[in-house]
Amino acid sequence: MSNLTGALVGPGSQPEDFDGSKLEYMQLPRDMMVFSAGHVPEADEAQQHASGLAAAEQILLALTKAEETGAGSRVDLTALDSENLAFVDQLLGEGEVSVVMGAAAQSQESVLAGVWRVREYDAGGERLRDYAEIGAFPSAMLEQAFAGAAEIVEMPQQAGPNIFNAPPLITEINEYVSRDAKPGDDPHVINLSLLPHTEEDLAFLDETLGKGSLVILSRGYGNCRINATTTRNVWWVRFYNSQDTLILNSIEVCPIPSVALAAAEDIADSRERLSEILEAYR
Repeated sequence: MSNLTGALVGPGSQPEDFDGSKLEYMQLPRDMMVFSAGHVPEADEAQQHASGLAAAEQILLALTKAEETGAGSRVDLTALDSENLAFVDQLLGEGEVSVVMGAAAQSQESVLAGVWRVREYDAGGERLRDYAEIGAFPSAMLEQAFAGAAEIVEMPQQAGPNIFNAPPLITEINEYVSRDAKPGDDPHVINLSLLPHTEEDLAFLDETLGKGSLVILSRGYGNCRINATTTRNVWWVRFYNSQDTLILNSIEVCPIPSVALAAAEDIADSRERLSEILEAYR
Protein backbone atom coordinates (compact mmCIF):
# COMPACT_ATOMS: atom_id res chain seq x y z
CA MET A 1 0.00 0.00 0.00
CA SER A 2 1.97 2.91 -1.35
CA ASN A 3 0.29 5.69 0.64
CA LEU A 4 1.26 4.14 3.98
CA THR A 5 4.38 6.21 4.45
CA GLY A 6 6.59 4.61 7.06
CA ALA A 7 4.21 1.67 7.40
CA LEU A 8 5.29 -0.77 10.04
CA VAL A 9 4.62 -4.43 9.42
CA GLY A 10 5.57 -7.62 11.21
CA PRO A 11 6.71 -8.64 14.70
CA GLY A 12 9.28 -6.36 16.28
CA SER A 13 8.66 -3.53 13.83
CA GLN A 14 6.28 -1.46 15.91
CA PRO A 15 7.39 1.30 18.29
CA GLU A 16 7.93 0.12 21.85
CA ASP A 17 5.12 2.37 23.04
CA PHE A 18 3.26 5.38 21.74
CA ASP A 19 5.59 7.73 23.58
CA GLY A 20 8.68 5.65 22.77
CA SER A 21 9.09 4.54 26.37
CA LYS A 22 10.32 1.08 27.34
CA LEU A 23 8.54 -1.55 29.36
CA GLU A 24 8.90 -0.98 33.10
CA TYR A 25 7.63 -3.26 35.81
CA MET A 26 5.13 -1.68 38.11
CA GLN A 27 6.13 -0.97 41.66
CA LEU A 28 4.12 -2.71 44.36
CA PRO A 29 3.04 -0.72 47.41
CA ARG A 30 6.04 0.06 49.56
CA ASP A 31 4.54 -1.72 52.56
CA MET A 32 3.84 -4.92 50.61
CA MET A 33 6.57 -7.43 51.38
CA VAL A 34 7.29 -9.93 48.63
CA PHE A 35 10.00 -12.56 48.46
CA SER A 36 11.69 -14.54 45.75
CA ALA A 37 10.05 -17.74 44.59
CA GLY A 38 10.90 -20.83 46.53
CA HIS A 39 11.84 -19.13 49.83
CA VAL A 40 9.77 -21.09 52.34
CA PRO A 41 10.00 -20.24 56.06
CA GLU A 42 11.61 -22.85 58.30
CA ALA A 43 9.40 -24.88 60.64
CA ASP A 44 10.62 -23.15 63.79
CA GLU A 45 9.94 -19.76 62.22
CA ALA A 46 6.43 -20.85 61.29
CA GLN A 47 5.64 -21.82 64.86
CA GLN A 48 6.45 -18.28 65.96
CA HIS A 49 3.75 -16.90 63.67
CA ALA A 50 0.57 -18.67 64.73
CA SER A 51 -1.76 -16.07 63.20
CA GLY A 52 0.07 -16.14 59.89
CA LEU A 53 0.05 -19.92 59.88
CA ALA A 54 -3.69 -19.94 60.56
CA ALA A 55 -4.19 -17.58 57.61
CA ALA A 56 -2.18 -19.93 55.40
CA GLU A 57 -4.43 -22.82 56.47
CA GLN A 58 -7.46 -20.71 55.45
CA ILE A 59 -5.85 -20.10 52.07
CA LEU A 60 -5.42 -23.86 51.68
CA LEU A 61 -9.11 -24.40 52.47
CA ALA A 62 -10.01 -21.73 49.90
CA LEU A 63 -7.83 -23.45 47.29
CA THR A 64 -9.51 -26.77 48.04
CA LYS A 65 -12.93 -25.16 47.60
CA ALA A 66 -11.86 -23.50 44.34
CA GLU A 67 -10.49 -26.80 43.02
CA GLU A 68 -13.68 -28.67 43.87
CA THR A 69 -16.30 -26.09 42.93
CA GLY A 70 -14.57 -23.46 40.82
CA ALA A 71 -15.71 -20.79 43.27
CA GLY A 72 -13.22 -18.13 44.32
CA SER A 73 -12.98 -16.61 47.79
CA ARG A 74 -10.91 -14.30 49.97
CA VAL A 75 -8.91 -14.66 53.15
CA ASP A 76 -8.86 -11.38 55.08
CA LEU A 77 -5.36 -10.46 56.30
CA THR A 78 -6.11 -6.93 57.53
CA ALA A 79 -5.98 -7.88 61.22
CA LEU A 80 -2.55 -9.53 61.04
CA ASP A 81 0.34 -7.68 62.66
CA SER A 82 3.34 -6.78 60.52
CA GLU A 83 5.39 -9.86 61.47
CA ASN A 84 2.60 -12.33 60.71
CA LEU A 85 1.77 -10.49 57.50
CA ALA A 86 5.42 -10.68 56.48
CA PHE A 87 5.36 -14.42 57.22
CA VAL A 88 2.34 -14.92 54.92
CA ASP A 89 3.97 -12.88 52.16
CA GLN A 90 7.20 -14.84 52.53
CA LEU A 91 5.30 -18.11 52.36
CA LEU A 92 3.37 -17.06 49.25
CA GLY A 93 6.29 -15.45 47.44
CA GLU A 94 6.07 -13.36 44.28
CA GLY A 95 4.64 -14.87 41.11
CA GLU A 96 4.47 -13.84 37.47
CA VAL A 97 1.50 -11.44 37.30
CA SER A 98 1.20 -7.95 38.79
CA VAL A 99 -1.93 -5.80 38.61
CA VAL A 100 -2.37 -2.08 39.29
CA MET A 101 -5.56 -0.05 39.25
CA GLY A 102 -4.28 3.49 39.64
CA ALA A 103 -3.84 4.37 43.30
CA ALA A 104 -6.97 2.46 44.35
CA ALA A 105 -5.71 -1.13 44.36
CA GLN A 106 -2.70 -3.28 43.59
CA SER A 107 -2.28 -7.02 43.42
CA GLN A 108 0.55 -9.51 43.04
CA GLU A 109 0.02 -13.13 42.13
CA SER A 110 1.97 -15.41 44.46
CA VAL A 111 4.19 -18.30 43.41
CA LEU A 112 1.04 -20.34 44.01
CA ALA A 113 -0.82 -19.51 40.80
CA GLY A 114 -4.37 -18.43 41.54
CA VAL A 115 -3.45 -17.00 44.96
CA TRP A 116 -3.36 -13.20 44.75
CA ARG A 117 -2.15 -10.71 47.34
CA VAL A 118 -4.46 -7.72 47.07
CA ARG A 119 -4.43 -4.33 48.79
CA GLU A 120 -7.03 -1.63 48.33
CA TYR A 121 -6.50 2.03 49.30
CA ASP A 122 -8.64 5.08 49.93
CA ALA A 123 -8.22 8.42 48.16
CA GLY A 124 -5.61 9.49 50.70
CA GLY A 125 -3.47 6.39 50.17
CA GLU A 126 -4.46 4.72 53.44
CA ARG A 127 -4.89 0.95 53.30
CA LEU A 128 -8.55 -0.09 53.37
CA ARG A 129 -8.35 -3.83 52.79
CA ASP A 130 -5.57 -6.41 52.71
CA TYR A 131 -6.41 -9.94 51.67
CA ALA A 132 -5.44 -13.02 49.72
CA GLU A 133 -7.86 -13.86 46.92
CA ILE A 134 -8.09 -17.33 45.49
CA GLY A 135 -9.37 -17.49 41.93
CA ALA A 136 -8.57 -16.87 38.30
CA PHE A 137 -8.12 -13.09 38.81
CA PRO A 138 -8.80 -10.54 41.58
CA SER A 139 -12.57 -10.10 41.28
CA ALA A 140 -12.92 -6.55 42.65
CA MET A 141 -10.30 -5.25 40.23
CA LEU A 142 -11.94 -6.96 37.28
CA GLU A 143 -15.36 -5.61 38.28
CA GLN A 144 -13.96 -2.07 38.31
CA ALA A 145 -11.82 -2.42 35.17
CA PHE A 146 -14.52 -0.96 32.94
CA ALA A 147 -16.56 1.02 35.46
CA GLY A 148 -17.98 3.96 33.54
CA ALA A 149 -16.52 2.66 30.26
CA ALA A 150 -18.12 3.44 26.91
CA GLU A 151 -20.30 0.73 25.39
CA ILE A 152 -18.98 1.42 21.89
CA VAL A 153 -16.07 3.32 20.41
CA GLU A 154 -17.11 6.78 19.25
CA MET A 155 -15.50 7.56 15.92
CA PRO A 156 -14.03 11.08 15.74
CA GLN A 157 -15.40 13.21 12.91
CA GLN A 158 -11.90 13.83 11.55
CA ALA A 159 -9.17 11.23 11.41
CA GLY A 160 -6.19 13.48 10.69
CA PRO A 161 -3.24 12.97 8.33
CA ASN A 162 -1.55 9.59 7.72
CA ILE A 163 -4.42 7.66 9.28
CA PHE A 164 -5.59 4.86 6.98
CA ASN A 165 -6.34 1.51 8.65
CA ALA A 166 -7.44 2.62 12.12
CA PRO A 167 -11.04 3.67 11.22
CA PRO A 168 -12.05 0.26 9.78
CA LEU A 169 -10.50 -1.40 12.85
CA ILE A 170 -12.76 0.76 15.05
CA THR A 171 -15.74 -0.55 13.08
CA GLU A 172 -14.53 -4.12 13.62
CA ILE A 173 -14.02 -3.54 17.35
CA ASN A 174 -17.54 -2.11 17.72
CA GLU A 175 -19.00 -5.19 16.05
CA TYR A 176 -17.51 -7.44 18.74
CA VAL A 177 -17.94 -5.07 21.69
CA SER A 178 -21.69 -5.23 21.13
CA ARG A 179 -21.69 -8.99 21.67
CA ASP A 180 -22.50 -10.35 25.12
CA ALA A 181 -19.17 -12.00 25.87
CA LYS A 182 -18.58 -13.96 29.07
CA PRO A 183 -15.31 -14.93 30.82
CA GLY A 184 -13.96 -18.01 29.10
CA ASP A 185 -15.37 -17.13 25.69
CA ASP A 186 -12.85 -16.95 22.86
CA PRO A 187 -11.59 -13.37 22.44
CA HIS A 188 -11.71 -11.45 19.22
CA VAL A 189 -8.06 -10.60 18.50
CA ILE A 190 -6.79 -7.93 16.14
CA ASN A 191 -3.11 -8.64 15.56
CA LEU A 192 -1.63 -5.23 14.78
CA SER A 193 1.79 -6.79 14.19
CA LEU A 194 0.44 -8.48 11.05
CA LEU A 195 -1.49 -5.48 9.71
CA PRO A 196 -0.10 -2.55 7.73
CA HIS A 197 -0.43 0.68 9.69
CA THR A 198 1.27 3.97 10.34
CA GLU A 199 2.39 5.35 13.68
CA GLU A 200 -0.51 7.79 13.32
CA ASP A 201 -2.88 4.83 13.04
CA LEU A 202 -1.61 3.52 16.38
CA ALA A 203 -1.86 6.92 18.04
CA PHE A 204 -5.39 7.33 16.67
CA LEU A 205 -6.44 3.94 18.08
CA ASP A 206 -4.83 4.72 21.42
CA GLU A 207 -6.63 8.06 21.73
CA THR A 208 -9.97 6.80 20.45
CA LEU A 209 -10.10 3.66 22.59
CA GLY A 210 -8.90 5.58 25.64
CA LYS A 211 -6.65 4.47 28.49
CA GLY A 212 -8.29 2.75 31.43
CA SER A 213 -6.89 2.54 34.95
CA LEU A 214 -6.19 -1.21 35.05
CA VAL A 215 -2.72 -2.37 33.98
CA ILE A 216 -1.53 -6.00 34.08
CA LEU A 217 2.07 -7.15 33.74
CA SER A 218 2.79 -10.83 33.18
CA ARG A 219 6.20 -12.44 33.05
CA GLY A 220 4.88 -15.94 32.40
CA TYR A 221 4.97 -15.80 28.58
CA GLY A 222 7.84 -13.38 28.12
CA ASN A 223 7.10 -9.86 29.22
CA CYS A 224 3.48 -9.01 28.56
CA ARG A 225 1.75 -5.71 29.30
CA ILE A 226 -2.05 -5.53 29.19
CA ASN A 227 -3.92 -2.23 29.40
CA ALA A 228 -7.66 -1.85 29.82
CA THR A 229 -9.09 0.83 27.56
CA THR A 230 -12.03 3.09 28.36
CA THR A 231 -14.18 0.99 26.03
CA ARG A 232 -15.91 -2.00 27.62
CA ASN A 233 -14.07 -5.31 27.19
CA VAL A 234 -11.38 -3.84 24.94
CA TRP A 235 -7.77 -4.51 25.97
CA TRP A 236 -4.45 -3.55 24.45
CA VAL A 237 -1.97 -6.45 24.75
CA ARG A 238 1.76 -6.11 24.08
CA PHE A 239 4.44 -8.79 24.31
CA TYR A 240 8.11 -7.85 24.68
CA ASN A 241 11.28 -9.89 24.34
CA SER A 242 14.12 -9.98 26.88
CA GLN A 243 15.50 -6.71 25.44
CA ASP A 244 12.11 -5.01 26.04
CA THR A 245 11.47 -4.76 22.30
CA LEU A 246 7.86 -5.08 21.24
CA ILE A 247 7.37 -8.36 19.36
CA LEU A 248 3.58 -8.74 19.36
CA ASN A 249 1.04 -5.95 19.45
CA SER A 250 -2.68 -6.73 19.56
CA ILE A 251 -6.12 -5.61 20.65
CA GLU A 252 -8.37 -8.18 22.35
CA VAL A 253 -12.11 -7.85 22.81
CA CYS A 254 -13.10 -10.05 25.75
CA PRO A 255 -13.91 -9.77 29.48
CA ILE A 256 -10.20 -10.34 30.24
CA PRO A 257 -7.27 -11.76 28.22
CA SER A 258 -6.56 -15.38 29.12
CA VAL A 259 -2.82 -14.72 29.59
CA ALA A 260 -3.69 -12.89 32.85
CA LEU A 261 -5.81 -15.70 34.29
CA ALA A 262 -4.94 -18.62 36.52
CA ALA A 263 -6.34 -21.83 35.03
CA ALA A 264 -8.19 -24.57 36.90
CA GLU A 265 -5.12 -26.82 36.74
CA ASP A 266 -3.07 -24.00 38.29
CA ILE A 267 -5.45 -23.91 41.23
CA ALA A 268 -5.11 -27.68 41.68
CA ASP A 269 -1.31 -27.51 41.54
CA SER A 270 -1.25 -24.65 44.06
CA ARG A 271 -3.49 -26.53 46.46
CA GLU A 272 -1.17 -29.52 46.30
CA ARG A 273 1.99 -27.41 46.78
CA LEU A 274 0.60 -25.42 49.71
CA SER A 275 -0.68 -28.63 51.34
CA GLU A 276 2.84 -30.10 51.17
CA ILE A 277 4.39 -26.94 52.64
CA LEU A 278 1.93 -26.71 55.53
CA GLU A 279 2.24 -30.42 56.28
CA ALA A 280 5.82 -29.79 57.36
CA TYR A 281 4.58 -27.23 59.92
CA ARG A 282 1.90 -29.38 61.52
